[in-house]
Amino acid sequence: MAGRQTRNGGRVTAYFNEMYEDGRVRAPYARLEDWMRHMPAGLRSLKQAEAEDLFRRIGITFAVYGEGGDPDRLIPFDMFPRVFTAAEWARLERGIKQRARALNAFLVDIYQRGEIVRAGRIPARLVYQNEAYEKAVAGIRPPKGVYSHIVGIDLVRTGPDEFFVLEDNCRTPSGVSYMLENREIMMRMFPELFQANRIQPVDAYSDLLRRTLASVAPAKCDRDPCIVILTPGHFNSAYYEHSFLADLMGVELVEGQDLFVEGEFVWMRTTQGPKRVDVIYRRIDDAFLDPLCFRPDSVLGVPGLMDVYRSGGVALCSAPGAGVADDKAVYTFVPEMIRFYLGEEPILQNVPTWQCAREADLAYVMDRLPELVVKEVHGSGGYGMLVGPKASAEQIAAFRAKIAADPANYIAQPTLALSTVPTFVAEGVAPRHVDLRPYCLVGERVELVPGGLTRVALTEGSLVVNSSQGGGVKDTWVLAE
Repeated sequence: MAGRQTRNGGRVTAYFNEMYEDGRVRAPYARLEDWMRHMPAGLRSLKQAEAEDLFRRIGITFAVYGEGGDPDRLIPFDMFPRVFTAAEWARLERGIKQRARALNAFLVDIYQRGEIVRAGRIPARLVYQNEAYEKAVAGIRPPKGVYSHIVGIDLVRTGPDEFFVLEDNCRTPSGVSYMLENREIMMRMFPELFQANRIQPVDAYSDLLRRTLASVAPAKCDRDPCIVILTPGHFNSAYYEHSFLADLMGVELVEGQDLFVEGEFVWMRTTQGPKRVDVIYRRIDDAFLDPLCFRPDSVLGVPGLMDVYRSGGVALCSAPGAGVADDKAVYTFVPEMIRFYLGEEPILQNVPTWQCAREADLAYVMDRLPELVVKEVHGSGGYGMLVGPKASAEQIAAFRAKIAADPANYIAQPTLALSTVPTFVAEGVAPRHVDLRPYCLVGERVELVPGGLTRVALTEGSLVVNSSQGGGVKDTWVLAE
C-alpha cells in the first residue's frame, strides 16, 4: 500500500499515498486501518452490493451522451473514504474562498470597466474574443456584485502539503448530489465509523445554498424571494441532481415552459395562478436561456428573460457570461487576479501551464508532447485532452496536428504525480489516483461545507477521474479538531 512508483518518459515518478507515509499510517487514517484489514472479502462484496442497490433505488445515475447501452448508469462508488485533518481543510478553505472572491471580482470587472485588461494584466483577446464572453451582459452589475454563485474548484494533491488548483468551474459545477449522497450511504452502512471518528457534517449544504440564493434576490424583490431551479428536463445527464437539490431546498423545479415574462417580472405557472419568481438557479447553458437574446431556436429557455434580468426584476444564478472564468487559458491568470483585486498572494497555486497561443510555449509543448497533458481551453469531462505518457504514438501524432491547426485552442500542463487513496478493487485494496471538487457558495457571504466530491480513477495507473471516463466517487471526510 505504499506510494507506487511508475516510469514516466524514462523517469521514475513516486506518488504520495495519503494513508501511508514512510511505511506508517498517517494520523488522519489511523482508525481506518483496522477497519480495512479486518473486513472480510465477503462482507466487502455484500456492502458494495448494498451501496449499489441504494444508489439505484434513490435514482443516482448519470448519462453519457453519444454512447450505446444504458443511458442512465450508476456512478461507481468506492467505500473507502478520503480523509483530511482540520488543519489541512482550514488552509484549503481559505484558498478556495480567496479564489472564488477573485474570480467574481474579475467577472464584474470585465463586464464593466475592464480595469485588469487596461492594466495589461491579462490579454484582451482572452477576454473579449472568448466564446464564453456574453456581450448581452456587458454593463450589467448583478445583485450583490456576484456573477458565479456556486464555484467548483478542482484540486489535486502531490504531497503532504502540496495542493494545486487544476481548474475552476464557475457556471454550473455538477456533482454536489454525489457529495451528499456518498455521506448518507456511508452513514447507513458503517455507523460505527462515524461513532469512532469525529467527522464534520456536510448536510448543511442545501440550507447554505438556499441562503446564498435568497441573499442575491434583486432590488425589486420586496418579500421573501421565490426561488426556482431551471432544468433542461429529465434527459439531461444531471437531472437527478436538479430534482435532488430542489427537494432538499423546498423550491420548485421548473422547465422553460413553466415560466413566462409579463411586464417587469418572470412568472411561474401554478395551479393557483401565476406566481412571481425572484431568483432562478439555472442549470441550462447561456445559449439556451432566452431565444430572444441568444439562440433563437432554443425551446429550453424563457423568451424575454434577459430583459427582466437587465432591469433588475430577477436574479440568475450563475449569471450569463460567467463561463469566461472557466476558460483554461484564463485560468493561468487567476493568481494575477488575486493580486490585482484582493492585494493578496495566492494561498493555492496553479498547475504550471503553457499556452499554445504563445509561440515559445507552443514550441516547448510540441517538443515534449509525450510528457505533457494537453487540454482544449473550453473542454470538460475529460474529453478533448491528451495524456502524453499514456498515449500511443498515433494518438500523439494526431494531437500534434490538432494543435498545429489551432494553437490558441490548447494549453498544456506537466503530468502531475497525483496523490493516491486506498480503494477497494477486485483483488483487495490498492492505491488509486484522486482529485477533489469542493463547492464554494458566493452571495452576501462566501461559504462552503467541510468536504467536497472526491473523484477516483478506478483503472490502475489512470489519472483521469471523470465519471464519463470511467472514474468513481468517494466520501470525503474532514475531521473535527
